[in-house]
Amino acid sequence: MRGVRGPAAAMTLLLALATTGCTERTGTESTGRKGASAATAYAPYVSATTPSATDATGSPTAYNLAFVISSGSGCTPRWNGSHAVDAPEVTSRIARLRKSGAAVRVSFGGAAGKELAAACDSAARLAKAYATVLDAAGATRADFDIEGDELTDPASVARRSEAIALLQKERTDLEVSFTLPVMPSGLDADSRALLDSANDHGVRVSLVNLMTMNYGESYDGDMGDYALAAAEAAHTQLKKLFGLSDADAWRGMALTSMIGVNDVEGETFTLADATQVRAFAEDKGIAWVSMWSTARDRPCPDGAGGSGKGTGSGDAATDCSGVQQAPGAFAKAFAG
Repeated sequence: MRGVRGPAAAMTLLLALATTGCTERTGTESTGRKGASAATAYAPYVSATTPSATDATGSPTAYNLAFVISSGSGCTPRWNGSHAVDAPEVTSRIARLRKSGAAVRVSFGGAAGKELAAACDSAARLAKAYATVLDAAGATRADFDIEGDELTDPASVARRSEAIALLQKERTDLEVSFTLPVMPSGLDADSRALLDSANDHGVRVSLVNLMTMNYGESYDGDMGDYALAAAEAAHTQLKKLFGLSDADAWRGMALTSMIGVNDVEGETFTLADATQVRAFAEDKGIAWVSMWSTARDRPCPDGAGGSGKGTGSGDAATDCSGVQQAPGAFAKAFAG
């Protein structure tokens, strides 16, 4: 049974969620661009090691750099498990991404490889690993994409929360977001437990990013409608969990869709869905919208489906969407 949250910890998370999105959406503190619109931002996921021709399409306010995991031999962080955190190809890429004035957010975790909280044997070592990456990237934003086995592992969940809290004591400007799987019915018990753990440890959470994708084979309807249903359900949960107002719960949310053909057969997120999600996010005042990923924002070489066509046993292509589109079309739809 999870412990009851103390009032101080609850207030910490509530205040962080209540003010989330302000710096990113104004574009002043986070991007250095004066006078930018306070509308919902566009912040796509990009590879930290490999450029894509569509990275800058839609003029992103921020980039989510994917992904930092364990090297596979303990508590040593690596980009994609293989590249050193200060590898020249990574640092030069980050510098190029920043040239437009956009911010960068380091994303830890993802669906593949060994997640750092599961690999490190103490919160202190884990916090040091996180700090090493943030320093190498020159970043003050950290995203924790937690899914799969790590989401259901209480030990690593607690270790991560403790490590982030330690890091935020040292870095008062560190903005933390959690990227979590969601269903059209909302966040599941494991995701809610992770947020409770963060709250129990006094983590200042700026935002909860919902992965509106890969629901399961029984969900073969409209992916745009599913994304909106998931957001509405999670909004109700965030209000209840943290005592937020309607507006603050929306401001404490982001939406990330897997464009085109998803990893589950029958699920395809279209350009019309992207337009629908963008309009919804603007209407509700959601902090930012994102997509997985810029590298997929182009048609597959062999046609609409091609190598990007999902199957029940395999994943969708990583370098194309699997639908008919112009290169960068999803970025433009999400950017509004």
